[in-house]
Amino acid sequence: MGNTSEWPTEYLYKFIVPTDAKKIEEVENAFDNMGAVIKTHQSKAGKYTSVSINVMMESPADVVEKYIEVSSIEGIISF
Repeated sequence: MGNTSEWPTEYLYKFIVPTDAKKIEEVENAFDNMGAVIKTHQSKAGKYTSVSINVMMESPADVVEKYIEVSSIEGIISF
């Protein structure tokens, strides 16, 4: 049997966005009112900002839905 998770569970999203306050805010707004813990870290050159988000998710489908929601942010990289 493979790895399985019990749902709901805490999920860690990681994104990289161009360092632009508006783009970072768009990512943060996607997780607004969800009790998410959001941490940002700017790259050495300052061109990009990583955004890590720990949040309780109800199901794998909800996780995918969030990835789809933020995919419209220009320049975002999800991993």
